[in-house]
Amino acid sequence: MKKRTVLSMEQALSLTYATLRFVHLGWRVIKLEATPGRPGDLPGDPNRYIGSVIADDDRRSYFIAPNVGKEAVSLNLKSEEGREAVKRIIRELDVDVFCCNTLPGRYEQLGIDYDTLKSVKPDIIWAGISAMGPEYPNTPGYDPAIQAMAGYMEVTGEEDGPPTLSGIPMIDLKAGDEVFAGVCLALAERAESGQGTRIDVSMLQAASSWLITTLPLLDMDCGPEEITRWGNAHRKFIPTNVYPAKDGFVYVAIGNDVQWQRLTAIPKFAAVARESRNTNAGRYEDRDAIYKEIGAASALYSVAELMHDFAEAKIPHAPINDVPQVRDLAALNTRLTKTRMPDGQEIRMQPMAVDLDDAAKAYSFPPKYNEHTHKILQEAGYSQEECAGMKEGGIIP
Repeated sequence: MKKRTVLSMEQALSLTYATLRFVHLGWRVIKLEATPGRPGDLPGDPNRYIGSVIADDDRRSYFIAPNVGKEAVSLNLKSEEGREAVKRIIRELDVDVFCCNTLPGRYEQLGIDYDTLKSVKPDIIWAGISAMGPEYPNTPGYDPAIQAMAGYMEVTGEEDGPPTLSGIPMIDLKAGDEVFAGVCLALAERAESGQGTRIDVSMLQAASSWLITTLPLLDMDCGPEEITRWGNAHRKFIPTNVYPAKDGFVYVAIGNDVQWQRLTAIPKFAAVARESRNTNAGRYEDRDAIYKEIGAASALYSVAELMHDFAEAKIPHAPINDVPQVRDLAALNTRLTKTRMPDGQEIRMQPMAVDLDDAAKAYSFPPKYNEHTHKILQEAGYSQEECAGMKEGGIIP
């Protein structure tokens, strides 16, 4: 696979996650960060300053995992000289992909819009993430706000409880995956046509594409209970749910009538069987009673006992793992990616989404703000004297 170069004006999570996936491919990713706009402003990606201090004040816990394996450059794009430096980096470093997740209303004033960069490199692939696409140029995009807007919070949580936010920033990550997929497709098309591509990812649209089990039901005369919160229960497959044990909880998935027969064949749950419950439609009508009866039975036994019985009966099930237990799963613990702090301490991170042949599993620690600015500018042909002048003029820190 040919190694590519990505210049990404990124901050927060959605785009930093997308470009992390390019790091996993072995590509060069240069993180372009802004210089402070006002005295006292913290420089660069705001996520540098979120969470516990890990290495130093601008590399805190929330910043680490999405930014490993990258280089960092800082330019003042409010200046003509800074905007020209971006063009020169793209040209001289033969940048394949430019990404950004700033407000669309700022693209042209910062000189990072597709038409401007295409004039520098006609085959460049340009990708931007925004809240609702370029038609809404001044709307900021934040995962929790889009979860609320896209209906995710309405369908998450207990039936009689408030709308609830997901524990994972799903929409940030979904938008990042769409950039990754779009860039890979654009590269394939460029190999045939020689043309670049503009990719606009709307967080709202990307999130709404996942409403496949709810949004179409609006035109199917389905009841409102089918498109609202159900807690841990499945809206369609009864009695899929989380059930209590003496020492924890177990998730049980009943996806068809055969699995229901297997469940009620277990002596612990035999009393739940009824002829009227032999079909999913019948169980749907009697779901509240079924949940209570199964829960009352399961609460008499340990998680280990229940897991043994469900495994023997070939019923899909799982313990409710905490994050340390997930990290230690045999199916994952050899696939974790890693980095090392400046003091040598190893940090284990999430696995890649998909195994890649010959892919590295260890990555350099995230760069400090402005760490590679002089190096990259000199690679683009700037002399040390020119860099010194840019620093004096406020173009670089």
